[in-house]
Amino acid sequence: MANPSRAETCIASQYGVGDGYHGKRAANGSIFNTYATSPYTVAHKTHRFGTVLRITNLANGRSISAVVTDRGPFVKGRCVDLGRAGASAIGMSGTAWVSVE
Repeated sequence: MANPSRAETCIASQYGVGDGYHGKRAANGSIFNTYATSPYTVAHKTHRFGTVLRITNLANGRSISAVVTDRGPFVKGRCVDLGRAGASAIGMSGTAWVSVE
């Protein structure tokens, strides 16, 4: 897990459905699968590839562990992009306020 003292609170978004990313090569060289659950995968701007992050939806307390495989999001105020499976697992539709540790 990442260092808890470096937890971020921000808006998370979902990617991989309808945006052309599903099935394309992620920044770490793997093929991005937005439906992957084992492990869930995320895009983050600065964490190293392979870092396992705990993503918690602040609205409902649901969380997942996910591996950083890609870069993004590139929208101001957002700190993490989740694949569809991860977004569904934490009860997120579109965007949500999350804690990332």
